[in-house]
Amino acid sequence: MRIVYFTHSLVSCWNHGNAHFLRGVLRELLARGHDVAAYEPADGWSRSNLIAEHGAAPVAAFAKAFPELRSIAYSCDFDAEQAVGGAHVVIVHEWNEPWLVAALGRVRRRGGRFLLLFHDTHHRAVSDPAALQKFDLSGYDGVLAFGEALAEVYRRSGWGERAFVWHEAADTRLFRPPAQEVLRDGLVWIGNWGDGERSEELHRLLLEPAAQLGAALDVHGVRYPPEALAALAAHGARYRGWLPNAAVPSVFGRHLATVHVPRRFYVKHLPGIPTIRVFEALACGIPLVSAWWDDCERLFRPGEDFLVARDGAEMRRHFAAILHDASLRASLAANGLGSIAARHTCAHRVNELLTIVEQIGVPLGQEAAA
Repeated sequence: MRIVYFTHSLVSCWNHGNAHFLRGVLRELLARGHDVAAYEPADGWSRSNLIAEHGAAPVAAFAKAFPELRSIAYSCDFDAEQAVGGAHVVIVHEWNEPWLVAALGRVRRRGGRFLLLFHDTHHRAVSDPAALQKFDLSGYDGVLAFGEALAEVYRRSGWGERAFVWHEAADTRLFRPPAQEVLRDGLVWIGNWGDGERSEELHRLLLEPAAQLGAALDVHGVRYPPEALAALAAHGARYRGWLPNAAVPSVFGRHLATVHVPRRFYVKHLPGIPTIRVFEALACGIPLVSAWWDDCERLFRPGEDFLVARDGAEMRRHFAAILHDASLRASLAANGLGSIAARHTCAHRVNELLTIVEQIGVPLGQEAAA
């Protein structure tokens, strides 16, 4: 089967979490013998910011870490119909520009013999619905939403049974426990500051509890404003800057535990969506402490796969327990690994995607051969 995916960027994961999941899914599809093509804008903000800050070295590092993956850069004058020629399935991520979304829809409406799916992995549907209203999805066959709550938003807007849940997952070819253990120390947080969407939570549930315990804390991410950097320094946290996703497993492997602090929209308006860092951390076998979120889809076993804290005091207690109890760390690591292996790898998500394709049905004239 030929699958074409339009992403904001495959090459750059600078402030672009969808690249993590996409890389894993495409690698799995290639390993199964499918024909895969990925397109990204030549001037996308993620890639542009990455090169502006770090030069061309990260692009070369991507090619070395993912030798099987290639992306085709396009500009606004590209031929959409030619790009999807021979495709059975075309997937368009919601970080793409409205003109591209519309152009691909027109190709489909004019008789394009491929399934056209819109892939949503963000909270804009509830935080900024006007942004999504700019997209012309009239030519699309379905929506892939990364959680039941988000899928329900689309169902209420008229998509009905054509809105499918397609959670993110871990690329276990990359995210796995270290082959050889080294001395671990302290806590690590890998994530962006959050554009005001979790600033207060990061103070209350990460910086303050770690500082109160005197625990070493390393912080990786981008878009940290001066006031955020000042807060890190005031709490004794060490800011490490941008971390390429391919390097995350080695960083997890040097720390005793990591932390998940979801953005406010996922706690209050889109329950059941953990975002990708939870999957990746558990796949690496590092103990995880998470600020509370409602796992209403029962993806995990809170309290067994990871510890959950509702306030700073509980977070501090969990930090202390993990840092000083080797048996607790071992139990959390084993449980988390077990849940990922059973339900949450990119191989599982490819199975789900192929089931969705079969359920909708490829338009007449194409065969969705495995």
